[in-house]
Amino acid sequence: MTTVPRYLKDYETEWNRNPREANLKWFEQARFGLFIHYGLYSALGVDVWAQFREKIPVAEYGKLQESFNPEHFDADFITDLALEAEMKYVTLVACHHDSFCLWNSKTEPFNSVNAPSSRDLVRELAEQCDRKGLGFFTYYTFMINWRHPYFLSREQLHWARPNYEEPQPEYLSSSLEDYPKYIKYMLNCMTELLQLESPIAGIWLDIISAYYLKPELVPLEETYALIRRLRPEALIAYKQGATGAEDFASPEFSFKSLGEQLRKDGNLEAADRADRAWEINRTKHNEICMTLQKGGWGYVKGAAHLSPNELLSGLGQALSSNCNLLANVGPLPDGSIHPEDIKTLRETGRRIREEGWPKGDNSPASIPREYSTNAGTV
Repeated sequence: MTTVPRYLKDYETEWNRNPREANLKWFEQARFGLFIHYGLYSALGVDVWAQFREKIPVAEYGKLQESFNPEHFDADFITDLALEAEMKYVTLVACHHDSFCLWNSKTEPFNSVNAPSSRDLVRELAEQCDRKGLGFFTYYTFMINWRHPYFLSREQLHWARPNYEEPQPEYLSSSLEDYPKYIKYMLNCMTELLQLESPIAGIWLDIISAYYLKPELVPLEETYALIRRLRPEALIAYKQGATGAEDFASPEFSFKSLGEQLRKDGNLEAADRADRAWEINRTKHNEICMTLQKGGWGYVKGAAHLSPNELLSGLGQALSSNCNLLANVGPLPDGSIHPEDIKTLRETGRRIREEGWPKGDNSPASIPREYSTNAGTV
């Protein structure tokens, strides 16, 4: 891509010299972004981990594709709302752990284009971000997949598959001999995202504990090399960081390593890996992600939502720790943004314009974890 993306219009000189450096400089000034968790799980109203926690059989969960209808997922409205909130970028969960892709994937037929509505939500949102001068990040599940026939078992990798009481016929193997079939599939999916025609500010990967616990099972160098080759300008985020080669970290709620928790669990080598990466990444300009819904990342029916004061407080804490804040919404089953979140985001933007950006107390950012009962499981 040779043309300067609209969201980098003030960084043309840097772009012409080094597009990735231009993205990094822009990201340091971006401050505030919108995270979106939307997919089949939204119809269930019990958060993104519904299949895993409720042990919904693979075939039964798959039927949700037949009724997936994002009739009110309006990329034009969403990007206008982000701008009203004084946000500078949008991060869309293009594929969560259930394997359902929100783009026209040729690798994974379990996708939104093959649903009755036939919508490519990744393309729609990326195009609107480009038109409005917003950066576009795409999240990809990376190291968890509850559907793929050759992914790993729970014994091999934490959170790998739901703890089903009955064998799932869709799971053909979990042997390490067959595992490369999943890796090839995963990299093919990521290649499709990286070949998106619209500008991409970066790639947001999940789940970091997989690398800390079993680095030999995570093709990190191959994945990073793929991103750098196909989209050299794109920034890479992988939660608290795996090796420090990431462009920024994006921990949940708190600006800290997972090393302490891993040591409490007795995973000493994993804790050391976490701390080594964190020592490198904490010196960078980073990001903290949180959710506006108290109860989960995807839509949770009846959950309470953050007020403008709560969101501004979290934003202030993030900024005082040299971090952006990535504030998440979980759209309703029809794709519309929850009315409470719309009110909060609009009011937050108004107050930023009238009162300036909020300030924290300069202590390490720690946004109350009760804002999500599923903290730690994006």
